[in-house]
Amino acid sequence: MSSISDPQVERIDALFVQSATAFSSVPGTITLHGLADSTVYFADRPRREIGHIPSSRFVELWKGGASNFSLDPPNAVLSFLDQDGESPPDAVVLLREPRLDADSLSYTVEILDGTLPARSGPCALFIDVFGRPLIPIATPAAQRRKAG
Repeated sequence: MSSISDPQVERIDALFVQSATAFSSVPGTITLHGLADSTVYFADRPRREIGHIPSSRFVELWKGGASNFSLDPPNAVLSFLDQDGESPPDAVVLLREPRLDADSLSYTVEILDGTLPARSGPCALFIDVFGRPLIPIATPAAQRRKAG
Protein backbone atom coordinates (compact mmCIF):
# COMPACT_ATOMS: atom_id res chain seq x y z
CA MET A 1 0.00 0.00 0.00
CA SER A 2 1.28 3.48 -0.83
CA SER A 3 1.67 6.16 1.78
CA ILE A 4 -0.23 9.43 1.99
CA SER A 5 2.77 11.34 0.68
CA ASP A 6 3.49 8.96 -2.22
CA PRO A 7 3.93 11.11 -5.36
CA GLN A 8 3.12 8.08 -7.54
CA VAL A 9 -0.52 8.01 -6.40
CA GLU A 10 -2.93 9.64 -8.83
CA ARG A 11 -4.91 12.58 -7.48
CA ILE A 12 -8.69 12.43 -7.48
CA ASP A 13 -11.29 14.80 -6.07
CA ALA A 14 -13.34 12.75 -3.65
CA LEU A 15 -16.45 13.30 -1.57
CA PHE A 16 -16.70 11.48 1.75
CA VAL A 17 -19.63 10.12 3.74
CA GLN A 18 -19.59 9.19 7.41
CA SER A 19 -22.61 7.60 9.06
CA ALA A 20 -23.50 7.18 12.71
CA THR A 21 -26.33 5.83 14.83
CA ALA A 22 -26.68 9.03 16.91
CA PHE A 23 -25.64 12.67 17.02
CA SER A 24 -25.05 15.30 19.67
CA SER A 25 -23.80 18.88 19.68
CA VAL A 26 -22.75 21.64 22.01
CA PRO A 27 -21.82 25.11 20.75
CA GLY A 28 -18.82 24.74 18.43
CA THR A 29 -18.67 20.92 18.52
CA ILE A 30 -20.53 18.01 16.96
CA THR A 31 -20.17 14.34 17.85
CA LEU A 32 -21.14 11.35 15.74
CA HIS A 33 -21.90 8.41 18.08
CA GLY A 34 -21.87 4.82 16.84
CA LEU A 35 -19.66 5.85 13.92
CA ALA A 36 -19.35 3.32 11.10
CA ASP A 37 -15.94 1.64 10.96
CA SER A 38 -15.27 3.03 7.50
CA THR A 39 -15.68 6.33 5.70
CA VAL A 40 -17.07 5.98 2.17
CA TYR A 41 -15.56 8.06 -0.62
CA PHE A 42 -16.56 8.57 -4.23
CA ALA A 43 -15.40 10.63 -7.16
CA ASP A 44 -16.94 11.50 -10.48
CA ARG A 45 -15.40 12.37 -13.82
CA PRO A 46 -12.88 12.11 -15.24
CA ARG A 47 -12.04 9.09 -13.10
CA ARG A 48 -14.96 7.46 -11.34
CA GLU A 49 -13.96 5.87 -8.05
CA ILE A 50 -15.81 4.51 -5.06
CA GLY A 51 -14.48 2.83 -1.99
CA HIS A 52 -13.95 3.18 1.70
CA ILE A 53 -11.16 3.78 4.15
CA PRO A 54 -11.06 3.13 7.88
CA SER A 55 -12.54 6.10 9.71
CA SER A 56 -9.35 6.25 11.79
CA ARG A 57 -7.35 6.74 8.60
CA PHE A 58 -9.76 9.44 7.43
CA VAL A 59 -8.94 11.41 10.60
CA GLU A 60 -5.28 11.32 9.49
CA LEU A 61 -6.19 13.61 6.56
CA TRP A 62 -5.90 16.47 9.05
CA LYS A 63 -2.21 15.75 9.63
CA GLY A 64 1.01 16.72 7.87
CA GLY A 65 1.92 17.14 4.27
CA ALA A 66 1.68 20.13 1.98
CA SER A 67 -2.04 19.55 1.39
CA ASN A 68 -4.26 18.51 4.28
CA PHE A 69 -7.61 19.23 5.89
CA SER A 70 -6.08 21.34 8.68
CA LEU A 71 -4.82 23.81 6.04
CA ASP A 72 -8.03 23.72 4.00
CA PRO A 73 -10.93 22.57 6.23
CA PRO A 74 -13.79 20.95 4.30
CA ASN A 75 -17.43 21.97 4.29
CA ALA A 76 -19.94 19.27 5.15
CA VAL A 77 -23.68 18.74 5.19
CA LEU A 78 -25.12 16.99 8.21
CA SER A 79 -28.28 15.10 7.28
CA PHE A 80 -30.57 13.39 9.77
CA LEU A 81 -32.68 10.27 9.23
CA ASP A 82 -36.43 10.61 9.71
CA GLN A 83 -37.62 9.20 13.01
CA ASP A 84 -41.31 9.12 13.82
CA GLY A 85 -42.02 11.28 10.77
CA GLU A 86 -39.71 14.10 11.85
CA SER A 87 -36.08 14.95 11.44
CA PRO A 88 -34.06 18.09 12.06
CA PRO A 89 -33.29 20.08 8.90
CA ASP A 90 -29.90 19.62 7.27
CA ALA A 91 -27.09 21.88 8.44
CA VAL A 92 -23.94 23.00 6.63
CA VAL A 93 -20.76 23.20 8.70
CA LEU A 94 -17.03 23.77 8.31
CA LEU A 95 -15.12 20.87 9.92
CA ARG A 96 -11.97 21.20 12.01
CA GLU A 97 -9.98 19.23 14.57
CA PRO A 98 -11.45 15.71 14.47
CA ARG A 99 -11.14 13.64 17.64
CA LEU A 100 -11.82 9.92 17.40
CA ASP A 101 -12.58 8.03 20.63
CA ALA A 102 -13.64 4.42 20.07
CA ASP A 103 -16.81 4.71 17.94
CA SER A 104 -17.42 8.43 18.58
CA LEU A 105 -16.00 11.13 16.32
CA SER A 106 -16.12 14.79 17.32
CA TYR A 107 -15.34 17.81 15.18
CA THR A 108 -14.91 21.46 16.03
CA VAL A 109 -17.36 23.19 13.68
CA GLU A 110 -18.39 26.54 12.34
CA ILE A 111 -22.05 26.59 11.29
CA LEU A 112 -22.37 27.96 7.75
CA ASP A 113 -26.12 27.39 7.27
CA GLY A 114 -28.90 26.03 9.45
CA THR A 115 -28.93 25.06 13.09
CA LEU A 116 -27.74 21.99 14.93
CA PRO A 117 -29.96 20.01 17.27
CA ALA A 118 -28.59 19.14 20.71
CA ARG A 119 -29.33 15.46 20.01
CA SER A 120 -30.63 13.32 17.21
CA GLY A 121 -30.73 9.75 16.02
CA PRO A 122 -29.07 8.31 12.91
CA CYS A 123 -27.26 10.77 10.68
CA ALA A 124 -24.87 11.06 7.75
CA LEU A 125 -22.12 13.62 7.29
CA PHE A 126 -21.45 14.43 3.62
CA ILE A 127 -17.98 15.95 3.41
CA ASP A 128 -17.11 18.21 0.50
CA VAL A 129 -14.62 17.54 -2.28
CA PHE A 130 -11.02 17.55 -1.30
CA GLY A 131 -8.40 16.51 -3.84
CA ARG A 132 -5.22 14.95 -2.55
CA PRO A 133 -3.01 12.04 -3.41
CA LEU A 134 -4.36 9.33 -1.12
CA ILE A 135 -7.97 8.46 -1.38
CA PRO A 136 -8.26 5.59 -3.89
CA ILE A 137 -5.24 3.68 -2.63
CA ALA A 138 -7.23 2.19 0.24
CA THR A 139 -9.09 -0.38 -1.86
CA PRO A 140 -7.61 -3.37 -3.67
CA ALA A 141 -9.94 -2.77 -6.64
CA ALA A 142 -8.48 0.72 -7.13
CA GLN A 143 -4.97 -0.76 -7.01
CA ARG A 144 -5.87 -3.35 -9.66
CA ARG A 145 -7.46 -0.73 -11.97
CA LYS A 146 -4.37 1.45 -11.70
CA ALA A 147 -2.07 -1.52 -12.47
CA GLY A 148 -4.25 -2.78 -15.33
